[in-house]
Amino acid sequence: MKPGDTVCTISGGRLYAGEIAGEVEQVASDDGRSNLRRPVEWEAAGYPYDDLPEELQQKLSVQHDVVDLTSVQAHIEGLGRSDQELVAEAEAVERDPSVEIPALTARRELELPEPTDELAAELPIVRLFFLLGYSLDPRRSWRDGEVEMAEHRDLLPALAHAVERQVDRALRQGLLQGYRATEESALVVRGRIRDAEQIRRRFGAMPPIEVAYDEFTTDIAENRILRAAVERLLRLPGIPRDVRRRLLHQRVRLTDVTAIVRGQPIPDWRPTRLNSRYHQALRLARVVLDGASAEHGPGGLRIDGFLFDMNRLFEDFVTTALRETFHSQGRDRDRCSGGHTARLQDSHYLDEAAAIRMKPDFVLYGPGGTPCAVVDAKYKAEKQGGYPDADLYQMLAYCTALGLREGHLVYAKGNAAHAAHRVRHAGIVIHQHALDLDQEPPGLLTDIEEVAQRLENTPRV
Repeated sequence: MKPGDTVCTISGGRLYAGEIAGEVEQVASDDGRSNLRRPVEWEAAGYPYDDLPEELQQKLSVQHDVVDLTSVQAHIEGLGRSDQELVAEAEAVERDPSVEIPALTARRELELPEPTDELAAELPIVRLFFLLGYSLDPRRSWRDGEVEMAEHRDLLPALAHAVERQVDRALRQGLLQGYRATEESALVVRGRIRDAEQIRRRFGAMPPIEVAYDEFTTDIAENRILRAAVERLLRLPGIPRDVRRRLLHQRVRLTDVTAIVRGQPIPDWRPTRLNSRYHQALRLARVVLDGASAEHGPGGLRIDGFLFDMNRLFEDFVTTALRETFHSQGRDRDRCSGGHTARLQDSHYLDEAAAIRMKPDFVLYGPGGTPCAVVDAKYKAEKQGGYPDADLYQMLAYCTALGLREGHLVYAKGNAAHAAHRVRHAGIVIHQHALDLDQEPPGLLTDIEEVAQRLENTPRV
């Protein structure tokens, strides 16, 4: 912290904001716990906690002594001021008129266009779930029969139905239990005594006693993630009545699990043999939680809904499918035999000084660790004038830095299944492959195998 920074505190159910007015000072306090202090010029009026913007409440709900409010500073600056007052204050000082007022931007509601039939036809929900499922788990990707996609052709109902079904499958044998590290103040000794905390917080006196122990419980990360996903879906409009009823049933089964408060990070989990029946449900739950809100601008605007990054989804599908193609068939024929490995988003450098980093989507390495082939996936359709030239320049840079004579670009749609361009004076050939996302999954995977076959024929492989 430094002079001029904004600080906030809560007292009596109201938020008070102020500005640091000087450097840190050494001032003795009665209990000896807050000897370093800074002078602050506080605003006279406080703001009721219940009236604060939701984003600010989420930040303040985190259970820490000090919370960084930088991401919601625009909300704080706009407290107690109307839109007109903020505009008047901005006009009274010299500023770039083209730059939006942060406090106004933070209040703006994000509006999305209404979905049209043309937009929905670009990628059927069934195909979306196949791409998503294959990227998460290629050996057990979701098919129509597993989630009964025919019942729901809109994204939100289909996703809610899939989550509910996977959660139900995970919980059929009861809630998973595991050990959770717990630290608390207790009246009796349980586990081990935290000596340092006992001295710092209790000055050595007891009880209560600061203890730490491992508890065998259902309140573990896996169950908390499932409950968070279920509750996120229940808060959204547009969930069919029968699906909502079944989601409510799943929430009842997870009642004893601690809910994840907004603003808290989603706990990590690690796939093991013990939680294998949870794997599918957890992967889909993370999709719900990771794509559950769209964030915008410096004010951190959010909307309830689901945002799928199709660029990332297509990239994940292509690279995962290519890797699985090489692994499943062993690639023990001719030049692809023996010790080849595939890496996704592997870091390389364009220049000799290692100042310009690049991360191709897919790089195939030979037994000696030398790059053999490079692929980049683009969720783009070929237009009348062809694919964007910038993609060719990017692939040319990859091939040059990796020392390859050929590179491969994979697109979501094109006028021809394959095209190639030979770079003048360089001898580098750049291949452009087009997948047809409208076809059934077996045909789509066959197209991926054809791309893999061309990778096999790349010089060095």
